[in-house]
Amino acid sequence: MSPSSTISDFRKVLHDSKNIVAVVGAGMSAASGESISHTARIPTWRGSGGVWKTYDPAAIATPQAFAANPSLVWHHYHAMRERHVASLALLALQATPNPAHFALSLLCIPEFLASLAPAAQFTLVTQNIDGLDVRAVHETVQRFEQGRAAPVPAPRVYEMHGRVLDTLCTACGHREHNPASPLCPALAVSELGSPGAPIPEEDLPRCAHCGGLLRPGVVWFEELPHHSREIWAVVDGADLCLLVGTSSQVQPAAAYAYEVADHGGKVAVFNTERSGGDEDREFLFLGPCAETLPRVLINGE
Repeated sequence: MSPSSTISDFRKVLHDSKNIVAVVGAGMSAASGESISHTARIPTWRGSGGVWKTYDPAAIATPQAFAANPSLVWHHYHAMRERHVASLALLALQATPNPAHFALSLLCIPEFLASLAPAAQFTLVTQNIDGLDVRAVHETVQRFEQGRAAPVPAPRVYEMHGRVLDTLCTACGHREHNPASPLCPALAVSELGSPGAPIPEEDLPRCAHCGGLLRPGVVWFEELPHHSREIWAVVDGADLCLLVGTSSQVQPAAAYAYEVADHGGKVAVFNTERSGGDEDREFLFLGPCAETLPRVLINGE
């Protein structure tokens, strides 16, 4: 049976759910930055025009790649921090959450969640490294806390792949949020995916605590995602999984929806294009997430 795109049917399933998990990918952020440039988009990873369609992850997104050529990796990731893959005028540092982020963040507010699913709890798991999912949640929580006597309970949000604006010291292990632009003078002209001019290791970003070589604070291929144990505990108990803007091709995130389905839960896909496994899902809402999520979760029509 083909998946349904009927919002009323989805809302009935949502209403009866007890444990909801949203697994978010780069398609969630694709529309962010339009306030800066109407033609700009934050690129996805595996969709049409995605980063890994152009650049080899083995050369720029593994611990081995960094050990072999930290200059190349830093050229790529510094440019990723700063601008869109198509060299448009969008600065990633200026990207802001879009309506999709804010629609999903409302599920972190107990009163709003109870209006849709009275007995449910909600967990947000994001594969994104742009920090926009968490920023939207924080802004939404702050808005709802205004004038309240009690704070909103801490949302359950897991950034499993870290953040591109974080740095991690390879010597002392210190991790910090570092939005400096540029991170070091030698990276000022970096191009996404370009080898650029080789940079001596001593001129690459250095740790302010110990002077060690910094690396991007993201989870690379062959590394264990953050919060793996906690995420699997949530997935094991979920009866509804929302797959938002993800092609579900990268493990372990690709396995989450299958695990929910295997123990009898329902899966709803929100994405701009079809991907493998969609025909086995209960619901499929195709289109820009910035349009489908608000329509389905907030407007209900």
